Amino acid sequence: MSESTADASVHHLPTRREQIGLGESERQFRLLVQGVTDYAIYMLDTNGRIASWNAGGQRIKGYSADEIIGEHFSRFYTDEDRGTGEPARALETARTQGRYEKEGWRLRKDGTRFWANVIIDPVYDDDGHHIGFAKITRDITERREQQRALEVAQQAMLQAHRMEAIGQLTYGVAHDFNNLLTVITNSLDLIAVDSSDPQRVRRLLAGAQRAAERGSLLTRQLLAYSRRQTLRPETHDLNALIYAAEAVLRRGAGESVEMEFSLGRGLSDVSIDAPEFEAALLNLVVNARDAMRDGGRITIRTREHMQAEREGRRRHGRYVVVTVEDTGTGMTPDVIEHAMEPFFTTKEVGKGSGLGLSQVYGFAVQSGGDVAIESEVGKGTTISFYLPVRDGDTRLGDGDSGAPTKVLLVEDDPDVQAMAIESLRFLGYSVLTADEGSAALEILTRDPEIEVLFTDVVMPKGMSGVDLFREARRIRPELRVLLASGYARGQLPELPEGCDFIPKPYRVEDLGKRIATLLGRSQAATAS
Repeated sequence: MSESTADASVHHLPTRREQIGLGESERQFRLLVQGVTDYAIYMLDTNGRIASWNAGGQRIKGYSADEIIGEHFSRFYTDEDRGTGEPARALETARTQGRYEKEGWRLRKDGTRFWANVIIDPVYDDDGHHIGFAKITRDITERREQQRALEVAQQAMLQAHRMEAIGQLTYGVAHDFNNLLTVITNSLDLIAVDSSDPQRVRRLLAGAQRAAERGSLLTRQLLAYSRRQTLRPETHDLNALIYAAEAVLRRGAGESVEMEFSLGRGLSDVSIDAPEFEAALLNLVVNARDAMRDGGRITIRTREHMQAEREGRRRHGRYVVVTVEDTGTGMTPDVIEHAMEPFFTTKEVGKGSGLGLSQVYGFAVQSGGDVAIESEVGKGTTISFYLPVRDGDTRLGDGDSGAPTKVLLVEDDPDVQAMAIESLRFLGYSVLTADEGSAALEILTRDPEIEVLFTDVVMPKGMSGVDLFREARRIRPELRVLLASGYARGQLPELPEGCDFIPKPYRVEDLGKRIATLLGRSQAATAS
């Protein structure tokens, strides 16, 4: 035998073995699966050509054995899948990874499509040689349609819940804001009619101020539940913050409720936004008060906790835990499940916005922590929020004294502009004004002594406050810029160095602190 003949014989030997092995496997395979009608179960050779067929294949795909055996299995794929090489990729995945499984569209003989679950496994003979593939196809179109119908129903239900939530929001927030606006407008009307009695004027102004602060808290709650509230964390001793807020908390609890404080000693500092923490704590106290219509006891506790393993949002590490306990009516498991959801409330229509616990949850999560609720009907509720321990002190220290000579105020709303002018002048600044961006740029070009640009973000005419910021910094790279908006900070683009943001509504004190921080000065020096 010549060398070339021997080489040829060796070359053809695996092919013959493949054929013999495939034939034997086909016979065994056929006996097992021929009667199955719910699944198309068949063999492919190593190239993907169909070597066997069962009754399920004929029922699902419409081909008889005589029509399909010897054809390539890619004919069952759509033109799109064939164009992307999906059939060849399926065989390669099965051969190299041991199995291919996927769902997708497949074609019947009549050209109609069905949604299939496909499994392809490699087949080997007794000597370990790859001789083909076993392929199983199931028509799951009906199951997929049922699943899609279920998803549509779930979306419809979710939309219904959203509409219900919007209704609750409308009742609760509109009720609260109408009350606040009534206090503010009537107080101002009474002052406008008769301002001769200074004591009466101060009393009316104080009432209007309290109403405005409550309105500001309500808007912060709306932002916090969506986690868009701007937090300005600084390092604090929680016990000190709680003691400082004790008077406010007692007023929030009311005269019929007894309050106790059990604060742990030697707690680590945490990095939080102090006003938002106080608002969250007050929300918990008010929520506890409302659960005790006939009076009761609220206990505020603090302790340090070491989280050994991750649990929900709480990762491994140290936390300071603030707990508010009440002796009220308690919550059912269903109420606990939904208590942190925005607009969820068990109070009567118009009696609450359902944002209190949502604000607590939003604050805790934004601060890197978590909230836990324990409650038993008839015995009371315990709500704990976990705040991670932070190293370092981010509190701002006093800087050099002095105030900027000039601030350029850009505000299109006449009433807001007038209020801002008075606030800036009260803080000791010289104020220039513009009601839109192009006018502001002209003033900046003419007056090099302007040190701070204070502009609204959203202005209906011309450029936005962010656009103005970019143009102003191009003209004056050293210019400090403060942006103001009723929108949440998270909805605005990232602010570069030298720029700050203050949310509306803002207090004169907060405005002074923001500008002083921009200039590296203390508030005391700014207001002097």
